[in-house]
Amino acid sequence: MKTLASVDALADRAHAGQVDKTGAPYVAHVRAVAAGLEALGRPHLAMAGLLHDVIEDTDWTAEGLRAAGVPDEVVALVEAVTHRPDTTYEEGLHRIAEDPGATLVKIADNAHNSRTDRAAGLPPAQRERLAAKYRAAREILWPAADPDDIVTILRVVNPDLLVEAAKTT
Repeated sequence: MKTLASVDALADRAHAGQVDKTGAPYVAHVRAVAAGLEALGRPHLAMAGLLHDVIEDTDWTAEGLRAAGVPDEVVALVEAVTHRPDTTYEEGLHRIAEDPGATLVKIADNAHNSRTDRAAGLPPAQRERLAAKYRAAREILWPAADPDDIVTILRVVNPDLLVEAAKTT
């Protein structure tokens, strides 16, 4: 079975050379997502956080992850949060919200994507569009999760969202 450290190394290799919309190394994003999930004390969630974009944004496949020794439970979560081209973003969120583990992975992803310091480098129109998209996603995801888990993730990934969480959870 893979350790969190070995999955981190796999994510580092998979995202080598990739940058996010602001030009930061992409692996920093998946590590931030994983850190929020690691705080829940469920290593399989942290592993899924590290790998949550691997199928969508790299040449890796679910079969390749399994062949590399990634536990089936982790691969299933990664598959659950991977965008499917035949569904809209909102449809995908509703599908994710049906899976408790996938919901937590997506909440951590959303929290990191919603950080104002990450969005600050984007053009204002793109920043506003993404902020609205992520707010709408939280309206779907947060009701599907345990409020204590949401707070635990937010404390690590994006404490600025704690005020919003207090109003809605």
